[in-house]
Formats: sequence, C-alpha cells, structure tokens
Amino acid sequence: MTARARVLDYALLVVGLWLAWVFMFRWAGPEALSPPGATLQRVGEYLTSAQFWPHAAATGIAFAYACVIALVGGLLLGLALGTNRLAGQVGEPILSSLYSIPKITLYPVILLVFGLGVSAKVAFGALHGIFPVALFAIGALRNTSPVLIKTARVLRLAPVETARTVLLPAALPEIVTGLRIGFSATLLGTLIGELFASDQGLGFMLIRAMEAHKVLDIVALTLLLFAFAAIANGLLLVVERRVHRR
Repeated sequence: MTARARVLDYALLVVGLWLAWVFMFRWAGPEALSPPGATLQRVGEYLTSAQFWPHAAATGIAFAYACVIALVGGLLLGLALGTNRLAGQVGEPILSSLYSIPKITLYPVILLVFGLGVSAKVAFGALHGIFPVALFAIGALRNTSPVLIKTARVLRLAPVETARTVLLPAALPEIVTGLRIGFSATLLGTLIGELFASDQGLGFMLIRAMEAHKVLDIVALTLLLFAFAAIANGLLLVVERRVHRR
C-alpha cells in the first residue's frame, strides 16, 4: 500500500468517525453525549489550562512506574519460566488463572497494603500489565523451533549465550506483542486505580466529572485518553511489525 493510499484511508476513517459521532449525538442527546465541535474546544481548553497539567503529570508518573515494573517484571518472569520446561508447565497455568481474575476485586487488598496515593496506582497498574507480558514471553520461548535449541547444544553454547543468540531473537516478535498488550493493560489499570482512590490524576478528574454529570468534560477527557492510548499503541504496532518482518 502506497503512502497516499494510507493517508486516504486514514482520512476516510476520521470522516467516518466524525459522522458517526454526529449521528450518535443527535440520537442520544446532550444528556448522554457532547457534540464533536464543543468537545474539541473543551479539549483545547484543557490543554491550555494550568490546572490540567498537574493531573496529567500525576497520571504520567504513576503510569511510567507501573509500566516499567510490569514490562520488565513480566519479561523476566516469562523468561525464567519459559527457559525451564518444568517451571513453565507449573507456572503458566497459575499465571493464566491469576490473569483471569477480575483485578478490581483485588483493589481493597492493594489499598490495605499500599495505602492511598501513588503506590496503590502503580501497584494496580503493574498488576494489570505483568501477566500478559509474562504469558506472551512464555509462549514465545515455548514456540521456539527445537532445531535451534539442538543446534545450540551441538555448538556447545553456554546457557546465557544460547538465550542471547538463539532464544531471544527467535522469540522477540511474540515478546514485543506481549509488551504492547501489557502497555495498554497497564494504562488501563493505572486509570482504574485513579478512579477509585486518588486525589489527583486524569482518572480523578474523570470520576469527578461523572459524579457531577458534566457530559462535556467526560467526553473531552475520554477523548484525550483515547488519543494518547491510540498514538502510543500505533507507535508500538509499527515497532512490532518491523520486528516481525525482520
């Protein structure tokens, strides 16, 4: 697909979403949805407001910490279990069971352990992201061709060298996919943490707007969060596709 065709596709997508938004506003009414023009104007007011950026910074800091913990911790856990067949057979079902638990049920426990504040948001965000990263890493290593591993044994490569030169390059595409999904899940967990127990952050602003039924603010904040998530996910998707091609 040429660059011009891609631009045309994106333009058609934007126009289609805009028309769908207008139709939904006319169908649902101002009590449930704000119009596109007024919403974009409100987004601009947020971006130029001095009161908005401290909340954005609070969310960004908590998300950054949670993302590092989830991605690095999940990757190390997945590599540890994936390189050991017995450990993987025992650990993967446990991780899958933990991943299937609705995380919101664990939030009271997180509050008791970490208290109110940044620590609880970081822990809740990391809890969402660490499991998919670990599970994708385990699956990636498990799906590595046995021929590659046997070749490494024939060449008498050390375990560390085998992991660096054979396992990681072969498993990297699936690992990158897991990192992308873990990134999105961590963002979701961080925002949910701010919704329930926080005095600062974009999630805090969103829940206050919901309590006051400020539809325009709700839609504007949701649009900002959606834009950030879509841009970040798009950049990670580009990296993932390049890794898969290589």
